[in-house]
Amino acid sequence: MLHKIFILSLGLLFLINCNAQKETKTSTKVNANTTGNTKVTNKDGEIIYFNEGENKFLREYQMNVTFKGISEDSRCPKDVTCIWAGVAVAQVEVMGTSTRPMTLNLASMDNKGRNYNKSADFNGLTISLADVQPYPGAEKGAKALNGKYKIGITIKKAGENLTTK
Repeated sequence: MLHKIFILSLGLLFLINCNAQKETKTSTKVNANTTGNTKVTNKDGEIIYFNEGENKFLREYQMNVTFKGISEDSRCPKDVTCIWAGVAVAQVEVMGTSTRPMTLNLASMDNKGRNYNKSADFNGLTISLADVQPYPGAEKGAKALNGKYKIGITIKKAGENLTTK
């Protein structure tokens, strides 16, 4: 009799776990402030973070986003006085469910004279570079950061004001 109760309880436990796996999961976005605290949220326009080489399918936008790498990082290193603040340019590959892949070069600042754009339009959406980490140091420079970069992007419908909600 004890054997039957044990098998029945195991079967019931497995059935309970099956229902937990059927729950739909929503994709999340991470919002980070300057103090380093992070908050996970689903609100439109929040920052989505990518490590170098990372690929994510963003279900709410029906597109695949890959952070290919940093093609240029001329930002002024920490604790150094520079004439120009410099710029970091991230290569982000985007592909919609019915479009071909496209590589966007997103810069940490807008400078039309040097063809640096902080935002780019794709498939009716505006994709903007919000954050590039880590910041280069004076002793090692940007070359030591290859493969260690992390970027934050925001995605909004094209034509929306990027500074207000």
